[in-house]
Formats: sequence, C-alpha cells, structure tokens
Amino acid sequence: MRDMTISQDILYIGASDKDIKIFESQYVLENGMSYNSYLIKDEKNVVLDTIDEKLTDTWLENLEKALDGEKPDYLIVSHMEPDHAYNIGAIVKKYPEMKIVGNQLTFNMLANFFKEIDFSNRKFVVMEGDVLDIGKHKLQFFMAPMVHWPEVMVTYEQTEKILFSADGFGKFGALDVDEEWDCEARRYYFGIVGKYGMQVQALLKKAATLDIQMICPLHGPILKENLGYYIDKYNTWSSYKPEEEGIYIACSSIYGNTLKAAQKLADILKEKGAKKVVLVDLTKEDWAEAIEDAFRYSHLIVASSSYNAGLFPPMKQFLDHLKERNYQNRTVGIIENGSWAPSAGKCMKGILEEMKNIRIIEPIITIKSTMSEENMKQMEEMTDKILENE
Repeated sequence: MRDMTISQDILYIGASDKDIKIFESQYVLENGMSYNSYLIKDEKNVVLDTIDEKLTDTWLENLEKALDGEKPDYLIVSHMEPDHAYNIGAIVKKYPEMKIVGNQLTFNMLANFFKEIDFSNRKFVVMEGDVLDIGKHKLQFFMAPMVHWPEVMVTYEQTEKILFSADGFGKFGALDVDEEWDCEARRYYFGIVGKYGMQVQALLKKAATLDIQMICPLHGPILKENLGYYIDKYNTWSSYKPEEEGIYIACSSIYGNTLKAAQKLADILKEKGAKKVVLVDLTKEDWAEAIEDAFRYSHLIVASSSYNAGLFPPMKQFLDHLKERNYQNRTVGIIENGSWAPSAGKCMKGILEEMKNIRIIEPIITIKSTMSEENMKQMEEMTDKILENE
C-alpha cells in the first residue's frame, strides 16, 4: 500500500478496486483502480468527495472510523461523475444535517442524478475564489470547467498548502501497485482529459499562483515530492507538445503484409540512427495505450490496409480517437496497402488534414499487396525526411 498519510488533521478515506478490469466501460485495467476521498477534521469536519458504487460499504466504514464518533459538517463535491459522486445519496441519508458544497452547475447535476433527494436546505454554493473557513484550515475553491466535466472545481487548503485536484493528476491502478506514475497517468490523461488541453492550461495558470506542497487527486497516489515534475508533464500534455523525440509507427494489417512493410521501415530508421522507434500492431494493442504513445512521441507513421474501399477499422478507430483528443503539432508519414484499389492512404490523409498543425510527409507510400523494390526506396526517402525533421 502506498503511503496515503496526509497530515494529522487530513485523512485518506478512499479505497481501491482490485477486481475491476474495465474503467468507464472502455479503458482496460491490469492493476485495478483507486477512488480517493478525504476527510479534514477541524472545528468543522469536511469530506471531500465520495467514491464508486462498488466500494460503498468500505467507504462508509472508512468515513465512520475517521470521524471517530463525530459528524461531517460539509461534503465538498469536486466532480459529479458517478465514480466519485455515487455515494452522495448514502452520506446525505446517514448525516441529514450535513451541508453540500458545490458550484451552481454541481447542484444542477445533483438534481439530475438524485431526483428523489431535496438538496434545497443542504446547498452551500461557492464561486471562483471563495473561501470556506472551518477553523485552522481554510478551503479556497477554483473552478475547472471541462477538466473534464463543466462543473469540476478544485480545492486549495491554504494552511497546509494542499491542492485537491479532482481528476487532475490522476492515474489508473490500485494504490498498492508498484509501478511508475508516468505511463498510467499519461494513458489516463489522454484517454479521459486529453481533449481539453486549453482548459487544463487555464487551470495550471491558476495553480501557478498557489504555493502547493502536496497534490491529492481523485485517482492514484498522493503526490508529495518533486511536484514540478508532475506539473511539467501536465503542461506538456495539455500543450499538445511531444514529450520526447521518437517515431511511433502505428500499423493495422489484415494478413501481415502491411505489418512487414512497417517492420522494414522501423529497421531502416534504426539503421540510419533514429533515436527511438516504436512499432505497434493496432489489431492487438490496447487502443488507449496506442493513443497515449502517439501523443508521447514527436513523429507518427501510420500504415494500414485498405478495406471496403476505405480504411481498415483498427486504423480508423485510432485516427478518430486522435482527432477527438485534438492531436496536433506532429510530423506524420503515411503507408497504404491495397491489392487492386488502394484507398487507405486517401482516407488517412483526409482525417489527418482535419487536425491542427500536422505536417504530412509526401508522397504517400502505396504498396500493392506486398513490398516492392520501389517501396523500399520510398521508405529510404521517407526515413531521410523524418530524420531531417527530428
């Protein structure tokens, strides 16, 4: 179990689901998921967010133990997504005098999710910069719309200088998993938040005005050291800048001939001194992992079979996911394959041209069933153009 100690007055009351295999019905999980919730004990006791339905009993037990016979005075709702807000109904029923803290959009959504509960006498509406004084601790609220829902807000605890960052700085994985933060935080960010880079940038500008000594997200470990590292990652990701120099080759091949061409291109790149070359078979790769790595590297090569006078579905899905998440600022090469009427290249180029600041390497390499000597010469030329730009 990772160290989830926060301070004498601030306690972790969340839990991890080690059995969950799919998050949000689409993201594959190998190491479970954590759902974080916190309690601040002071003259007034404050709960920060609830957790997922599957962990209701565990969370209520953690809360009761942490309260140690006391009652919560406030529940702060950072985000209304059900993996964090499901148990609002349970805690309201258990502690009917408790006030709920949120912005106006929060309460609009509460009425939609909990139609049977009257929140009118429990509402504590806050706006940008408002401060809730609970004794020794002072809680300041900052709106973070579309990071990644419109009602999202973060809470800054002024005394101990802690940012409760909602889904920001979250990652996949249970808390007792020993794994590096970057990979699963990157996959989480680009899968879930990646579309909203402009909004993340706006939140980072607000955060830059605060003295932050600790970050407490709603998923993943509490960040206590080297916070500049994590903030810099978020700045890079939300700016849609490459995280590192490298060439990511994404291939969707039906019978293997397109994959052989992609492998040949990878070999040529390595022989010519490319710093980093990563080749992935989209027919086998987790799509969210593929999206993460496409954003990670500075160059992208897409290689796909033609299919039904269009594009092979694994590549279509990959490019659509990139487009949806505002993929931009990259150099991209295209390889198509088609036995009688190649169509993949035109389709891939069309999708890529709808993205911002994408430089497409010309010409598109067209393979007719299997690689030819001419194709290999074209790959040499494409490699030279990529390395000139690297």
